[in-house]
Amino acid sequence: MTAFYKTHLVAALALISCGHVLAASDVSRLGQDLTPVGAEKAGNADGSIPAWDGGLPMTKDAFDPATGYKDPYAADKPLLTITAANAESYKDKISEGQLAMLRRHPDTWKMNIYPTHRSASFPQFVYDAAKVNAEQTKLTEDGNGITEAKVATPFPLPKSGLELIWNHLLRYRGNAVQRTNAGANIQAGGSYTIGKNRDIYLYNRDFRNDGSQEGNMLFYYLQETLAPPRDAGGVRLIQDTVNQTIAPRQSWAYTPGQRRVRRSPTVGYDTPTAGGLMTVDDVDMFNGAPDRFTWEIMGKKEMYVPYNSYRFASRTNTYKDIIQKTHINPDLTRYELHRVWHVRAKLKPGVRHIYSQRDFYFDEDSYQILVAESRDSRGALWRLAETYIINYYDHQIIWTSGEAQYDLISGRYTINALAQEETPVNFDVKPDLKEFTPARLRQAGVR
Repeated sequence: MTAFYKTHLVAALALISCGHVLAASDVSRLGQDLTPVGAEKAGNADGSIPAWDGGLPMTKDAFDPATGYKDPYAADKPLLTITAANAESYKDKISEGQLAMLRRHPDTWKMNIYPTHRSASFPQFVYDAAKVNAEQTKLTEDGNGITEAKVATPFPLPKSGLELIWNHLLRYRGNAVQRTNAGANIQAGGSYTIGKNRDIYLYNRDFRNDGSQEGNMLFYYLQETLAPPRDAGGVRLIQDTVNQTIAPRQSWAYTPGQRRVRRSPTVGYDTPTAGGLMTVDDVDMFNGAPDRFTWEIMGKKEMYVPYNSYRFASRTNTYKDIIQKTHINPDLTRYELHRVWHVRAKLKPGVRHIYSQRDFYFDEDSYQILVAESRDSRGALWRLAETYIINYYDHQIIWTSGEAQYDLISGRYTINALAQEETPVNFDVKPDLKEFTPARLRQAGVR
């Protein structure tokens, strides 16, 4: 363990109190030496990570219909470029999977490092809720749920790996969102077909462990397949729960050829998706029940991670610009030095999953997982995932503009959550809860 890891691990452990809820003196640090969601407000010693100054302010004209979200940092130039040739000099600030990518694709893969901007920001009511949560939210005894939380960030003073994963699962993404999500599974020869879905999410913001269905609901999700043509018209409904060991997520599907709605088998854990390049719980960097793994904080570290990916997200890019034979176009990605929480998940004895170990790197300012790595049953490094976030700063929502997962053994990869050629993401949509029922599913498919 490096000295930097040790220093930050000690700091993290210093937050631990005897119970699950922290003392008032700890909570009072929120908004003082800590940001309102619990990150270190100060910069690092050499100034390469600046102090958090509030992040990007809410700006109503942040979005340009022609180019997408305006890049606040468009004038920045790369500070350095990490390649296979110099990667050893920076391996303390990149993940093992990133290093493996550089070595596997020495002639084409690189990491352009830009100045760091701590752009993460949220509406004031999110900050207010985080403070309330710090005083009242607890894990359930088995860690598979939470007792009570409002809005987002249930554990702004995280003291365990489980609390960090719950911060990711319950992070703020608005009240509802509609987007067209494009993606592709790239074959070994570089060929691919673009798939597209229209997604609508309706999020719960009042989490309660009181036995009610409403209190245990995480979100409602409706997905309509738009492309490729052979799959168009299919609709899937998911009702996702917080504690899935008590009430598993429920799923229904409408198939246009049969014109019938069917209950789907439980979809989660290591069920394959994306042509076998991902598991269901890989989606969104991690989703679903955490019960099959133990979760350990390995510490905090400074790491080069995808951040402020406005150039990547630009609507001037086509999917052909982004998708290359063995990886996405590295000239469009932006990496910055940020402090991240490193959490290691190990498969529990006696349970099944294709991954024996997973390593997650959480942005300290938003709790969004930025980088994830997975190992196979033998312990060999297998997959690397990166997500390319921006602050959708007309709403102050930190979310992805694309998510890539690389198979470090086969050389194939998948990319999803692209919207550069699609209708803009809509955070102002107000779907009716009645839309997220099996009875409405067939109607959605035939519209």
